[in-house]
Amino acid sequence: MPAPVRLRTDFSSTELRRLARKAKDANQSRRLLSLAAVIDGKNRAEAATIGGMDRQTLRDWVHRFNAAGPDGLTDNLTGGVAPRLSAEQCAELAQIVEAGPDRQKDGIVRWRRIDLQRVIAERFGVDYCERYVGTLLKKLGFSHISARPRHPGQDAEIVAAYKKTSRAR
Repeated sequence: MPAPVRLRTDFSSTELRRLARKAKDANQSRRLLSLAAVIDGKNRAEAATIGGMDRQTLRDWVHRFNAAGPDGLTDNLTGGVAPRLSAEQCAELAQIVEAGPDRQKDGIVRWRRIDLQRVIAERFGVDYCERYVGTLLKKLGFSHISARPRHPGQDAEIVAAYKKTSRAR
């Protein structure tokens, strides 16, 4: 059976409890209370139960506490994966979507996700799957609205003359 990991001695249980009261992070507070219980003489299983963890997890936190002190008991949250499009590129994409496709250049009358996927790959050199293009559009503030279809060869004057109007009273 391995020997228990020694806990650093420059903090007393009273100091750890005081730090737990002042901590803004609830997880850090739980860990500090568990370590205070260890200093008070409780066995590791009871101290782990106080913090809502098992003995191995408590042992891992003791290692972090010994290395970095009370600040080492906070969660190390990463920012996640960096976005592949910069803020300027996202703004440019929003302008492209807002302006709509050019019929002669793009060969289409409305944007679809697959068309925007192609434009993003050509302009910015970033390959997204078709489903993520919809997620990206949602993040940019666009919603799925389908325009009423209009034949490209229709005459606006004929359409205006055909519309029914109510007689004036």
